[in-house]
Amino acid sequence: MQDPTETTGGRPIAVPQAAPRTTRHAARKTDLATRPTNTSNAINASVNPRGGEPLMRLTWTDPVTGAHGYLVVHTLVSGLATGGTRMRAGCTMSEVEDLARGMAAKTAVFDLPVGGAKGGIDFDPKDPGAIDVLERFCAAMRPWLDAHWVTAEDLGVPQHLIDEVFARLGLGQSYHAAIRRAADPEATLQRVREGLNAPVAGGLLGDVIGGYGVAQACLAAATSFGWPTDVTTVAIQGIGTMGGGAAWYLHEAGMRVVAVADAAGTLYRPGGLDIPALLELRDAYGEVDRSRLPEDVTTLPRDAVIGLAADILVPAAISYAITPDNSFDVAAKVVVEAANTATTPDAEAMLTARGIPVLPDFVANAGAAAWAWWLLLGYVGSDPEDSFDKLRSEMRAKVSMLLERWLSDGVAPRETGWELGRARAEASAAGESTVVIP
Repeated sequence: MQDPTETTGGRPIAVPQAAPRTTRHAARKTDLATRPTNTSNAINASVNPRGGEPLMRLTWTDPVTGAHGYLVVHTLVSGLATGGTRMRAGCTMSEVEDLARGMAAKTAVFDLPVGGAKGGIDFDPKDPGAIDVLERFCAAMRPWLDAHWVTAEDLGVPQHLIDEVFARLGLGQSYHAAIRRAADPEATLQRVREGLNAPVAGGLLGDVIGGYGVAQACLAAATSFGWPTDVTTVAIQGIGTMGGGAAWYLHEAGMRVVAVADAAGTLYRPGGLDIPALLELRDAYGEVDRSRLPEDVTTLPRDAVIGLAADILVPAAISYAITPDNSFDVAAKVVVEAANTATTPDAEAMLTARGIPVLPDFVANAGAAAWAWWLLLGYVGSDPEDSFDKLRSEMRAKVSMLLERWLSDGVAPRETGWELGRARAEASAAGESTVVIP
């Protein structure tokens, strides 16, 4: 999980700012908050994560703690919607609604036969009673979880925890609403479990596949800009499941991860961090033990990661991490959204005007969601190499297409992503959509 960061002290450093790209790019002050028009409101809403009304909003109140939980179903396709369940103190309905829109965009862009949804609980995941709150929320959402909503891990809720809750409720596993539709549900459940628990370097396949997808997005970006892998630098905000996985695979590929941020602050080494060793120092909440850090690693304030000199900035911690207030601190040449809705619309417009493209979350971090459905649909199985090959091919092709239009015509990557999603949603709408799960 990507843990929210908290401000701490640290030694100040000079932060060079990114130079503006070109007059043509700087002149394109695209209003990314403007909703693209389309004759079909349903199709438009399904592929624009910042516009369109959801199908349903639902608010729940925990009878024990008084905590609030939310379910937003943005779109249903074949009676199904997919999206994780998060838990954090301060989670709001508007946040969950934004995330549900994003999930609808992911499923459209990756041509998945399912709609988008999201769940969220306003509660501290570190509280000893968190799992009980999660169980009561899932019990209350059971009609949706049983038949329509396929959920999974998200911020503050690891996959093993939500699967434990589903087992307690007699629902087997968090993909239950899809698995129950299979011709042989037991065989499908076995395939899902084998895929999630397949051992790979760095952990289990289900834990690292999302980060692997983000790493591939970064590698594709470097290729598009003509940057050699071994001299390309990356700064990552958040080293939980998504950020940690991305850091691992970027390090393995030979990129220099010069900074990572966790809940205690930013860790910086201009020559590149020893990512495998650093990840071994994390606790259960994704925080690194500072007492065991190498002497050549500098500890900086939490927000320093946004402004560090790096080719690629990967916000992988919290939503709305890049705002109009800190967007001018960004010194990277490209932003790759590993966290959902990591950049506010106004901040993205400001970055675009400065010549800094933002690879949107509904492409860059969609690997975990897409892979889960490939696993359900039988496109991949328990062999990790099949999963890595498919995700690498899909992600690199999409990122290359987005950045090709940015470099040739100055079109913001999000706009190209919307167009891709609309085209696929319209193609699906032309015929009956049916989910066939083997």
